[in-house]
Amino acid sequence: MKLYPKLILDALTRVRYPGTGKNIVEAGMVDGNIRIEGRRVSFSLLFARPNDPFIDAVVRAAEAAVLKYVSPEIDIRGNIRPSVAPPPLPKEQDRPLPQVKNILAVASGKGGVGKSTVTANLAVALAGMGYRVGLLDADIFGPSQPKMFHIEDARPESKTVDGRELICPATNYGVKVLSIGFFVNRDDAVVWRGAMASNALKQLIVDTDWGELDYLLADLPPGTSDIHLTLVQTLAVTGVVIVSTPQEVALADARKAVSMFVGEKISVPVLGLVENMSWFTPAELPDSRYYIFGKDGCKRLAAELNVPLLGQIPVVQSICESGDRGEPAALHPETVTGAAFHALAEQIVERTAFRNAHLAPTRRVTVHGG
Repeated sequence: MKLYPKLILDALTRVRYPGTGKNIVEAGMVDGNIRIEGRRVSFSLLFARPNDPFIDAVVRAAEAAVLKYVSPEIDIRGNIRPSVAPPPLPKEQDRPLPQVKNILAVASGKGGVGKSTVTANLAVALAGMGYRVGLLDADIFGPSQPKMFHIEDARPESKTVDGRELICPATNYGVKVLSIGFFVNRDDAVVWRGAMASNALKQLIVDTDWGELDYLLADLPPGTSDIHLTLVQTLAVTGVVIVSTPQEVALADARKAVSMFVGEKISVPVLGLVENMSWFTPAELPDSRYYIFGKDGCKRLAAELNVPLLGQIPVVQSICESGDRGEPAALHPETVTGAAFHALAEQIVERTAFRNAHLAPTRRVTVHGG
């Protein structure tokens, strides 16, 4: 018998939460992250508070329902995790950050393509053009923006706004920055289950005083994960920028990332592709180009997918050194790399304006299990 999430959800509709009489699927208590590994099934059940008196009874009933209505051979006991549901967003707002004009996600199908470097430099370039810019480090498990902005020791404070305690982002180079890296030991790995990471991201988004912004950039983790779904379910994302290198293995994953965002369930516009590490130019041969990862791979993929190629960023030694120092290359638009990032920022502004003029505003995404 092949197991898939809908079988589990159908079984869980037999379980009712004693507090309301609704079944736990209808009540939205079943976290969408149902994991199936062979015969092992695991998921989270969301409760309104950690001391809910029905937690044990509901977990036992859920285990029994899966064993009875799916298969008695399923490994389910001990694999249902009680979790506290995040507070609901205000129903009257489809946009929980009404003072933010454009929310842009920066994503990549594969790690190691320089997505965080591109995001940091794009933010600095936009700020240098006079725009009000925020950067949300949504890479919960591998936050790197504190180092990119030379603010690793920042410890954001909070303030009361309209009766709510809100986090104040750190600021450097004219960019408001918030990262989970500000709240954990920089040398410790973040070892959290999917639901915990998603709840942390929601808090960083909703419980932060971003103020008025022209652009809020979200630096997403590589691949496709719960974090991506959490972002599009929490915010109405204006558009997505996909970063890749010219390598075929990176392009294959970039294609998947584009497919996820433009798919029917997510349906967030892709503004275009950014080709990073397009060529290598040695300092002693500034007019030479060596295509060490292949030539024009993103250009071909952009044409295939009918999306714009927003920019090509070369590899130069200074880009790595500036990132390690916490001084983004875009601070120096007179350099080759700085100029490339400023040209990218101009393209982003143009494509965002085009998107807003020709497409309806994006709404927050509703993703149903099954």
